[in-house]
Amino acid sequence: MSENNNDNGMGPRERRYRQQQQRNPHLKPHKQRTWLVGLLIALGVLLVAGAYWGTKTWNAAKDTMNTTFQATGASKSRNVDAVIKQGKPFSILLLGTDTGALGRGKDFSARTDTMIIATINPKKESMSLTSIPRDTQVMIDGQSQKINAAYTIGGASGAVKSVEKLVNVPIDFYALINMGGLKQIINAMGGVTITPKMTFKYGHVNVKKGVKTKLSGAAALDYSRMRYSDPLGDYGRQKRQRQIIMAMVSQSNSLGSIANIEKITKQLSNNMRTDLTWNDMVTLDTKYKNASHHAKTYTLQGTDATINGLSYQVASASQRYKISKELRTQLQLSTSSISEADFTDTASVTTGSGSSSDSSDSASTTTDATQSSTQQTTTDSTTTQDATTTKDTRY
Repeated sequence: MSENNNDNGMGPRERRYRQQQQRNPHLKPHKQRTWLVGLLIALGVLLVAGAYWGTKTWNAAKDTMNTTFQATGASKSRNVDAVIKQGKPFSILLLGTDTGALGRGKDFSARTDTMIIATINPKKESMSLTSIPRDTQVMIDGQSQKINAAYTIGGASGAVKSVEKLVNVPIDFYALINMGGLKQIINAMGGVTITPKMTFKYGHVNVKKGVKTKLSGAAALDYSRMRYSDPLGDYGRQKRQRQIIMAMVSQSNSLGSIANIEKITKQLSNNMRTDLTWNDMVTLDTKYKNASHHAKTYTLQGTDATINGLSYQVASASQRYKISKELRTQLQLSTSSISEADFTDTASVTTGSGSSSDSSDSASTTTDATQSSTQQTTTDSTTTQDATTTKDTRY
């Protein structure tokens, strides 16, 4: 299912945005305005604050948002305009594809091997990042699928619907990036500095545990991609992905150079798609600029299972419920309206595409191993979770 940038299938919100752009294409910035660039990268949230923008740079950022804007074509689960105008917590689904990396094309059509739910809470000045393993089982158009196929089958709306069903929280926006573009974005930032949690060599990266290291774009991409040498496998990779994200967030405040910001916006323009509009960004500047002061990270874990010859991560009802409550708390939504019984079925959505990738139904399941322990700290909380749909979606 492909998505386009014209008015076909657009909701009232997207159509209103296009009309506003036509009526007032030369909106002038306030001089010496402190700007928050909440350009959301599929591997993370790049919050650029503290830069004083001139007209040229302001217009470059505006052009970037106009280029990257791509509506899902589906109705929102709640009134997102009211949410951000009132400064309430909101959520964004961050998606990363490997098109544009490893010599692949840039058609934004590959599976999303990186899927992270970001929540932003301005009142608490906090954000959270919850990783969803790419092999998590869901049902799409009546067939058992890995959740990383949801975007390929149903576009951004398919990915959003699958995640909403999986954890029963509203996804207000999405942002998709080609991972090959992440390399250029980090290079435009001057690299990112991290303290590795383990020693390993992989591609362009050669790091030692506990030794602070500055990574180039290529090295950062390899650092966040490696999994076979990590005893935690894909879960370890997800932790390193979030570590790169948080490094970008913390270092973005030093991006005072207009030249650097213009390089970043150029790369984002080429490699990102999102349904955040320019008007949304202006609102975020006013109400959400301090929201990255405190951050927590989580992982939706599951049990290894073989279903019709394919390997899946199957999340238990109790763990999906636990993650749902955590996200709802961060979004200031009711937790009393849901129960563990709402998560007993595999998350099921219909895209209308009539196509599928990993075929078969969800019968014959063989459990191989269980990722059971739940780890939670102020910096990285890991929560176990299982395979898939909510009977009702109650926001």
